[in-house]
Amino acid sequence: MNGFFDIPSAIQHSYTGLILLHLEEALVPVLAGLLLALPIGLLCVHFDWLYAPVLWTSTVLYAIPSIAFFVVLIDYTGLSLLTVMIPLCLYSLVVLVPAVVDGVRSVSEETNAAASAMGIGLVRRYFQVQLPIAVPAIMAGLRVAVASSISLVSVGALIGNQGAFGNLLTYAQLYGLPRLAVTAVVTIAVLAIAIDALLVLLKRLLTPWQPPSGGTAGRSGATAAGAARTPEGAS
Repeated sequence: MNGFFDIPSAIQHSYTGLILLHLEEALVPVLAGLLLALPIGLLCVHFDWLYAPVLWTSTVLYAIPSIAFFVVLIDYTGLSLLTVMIPLCLYSLVVLVPAVVDGVRSVSEETNAAASAMGIGLVRRYFQVQLPIAVPAIMAGLRVAVASSISLVSVGALIGNQGAFGNLLTYAQLYGLPRLAVTAVVTIAVLAIAIDALLVLLKRLLTPWQPPSGGTAGRSGATAAGAARTPEGAS
């Protein structure tokens, strides 16, 4: 562990500063992606024909290499954090949109009919009835998106000191300092595990009606099935 926390002055950040920077670059794009996925998911559920092209578009965006995004964005956003965050936000949609759609579709017709009978409109029903029930599926997608984003932040090193712990990987290669690579890899892994654990805790706080095992009885079984369809296991 000798020198594990020693960061070269050229990085311009302390170890703690790199942690905060890495989390900012990783979590802000996912939050922005979630804010985009919620209305997009509502539209896809209300208009079934829209889901296929939206899913296709998000998949195509995910397939574009980050370096290609950087080349396009640098002329507009420069060598900034925003240049790194925009691709990460778009990448998160390929997971978050299906998670939202699957979660909302898992709400039983009886529940939707009861909400309609009470005079609850489409938008209000979406936020007050459907989204709370869809929380397990959405959180499953969110966990995958966050873990992916935390690892992908490192590519920001390609445009200068915008890769947080990814910058250490570059310096490890340039100056033959393997300890920097160890510091970067271990810290990124720990951050991913820690944030994932916090998301699991948040899910339990938001869904007190679910047992800790994640299983439910009765109507909530449909919600669990929707969550299982998302790639939660990849996280």
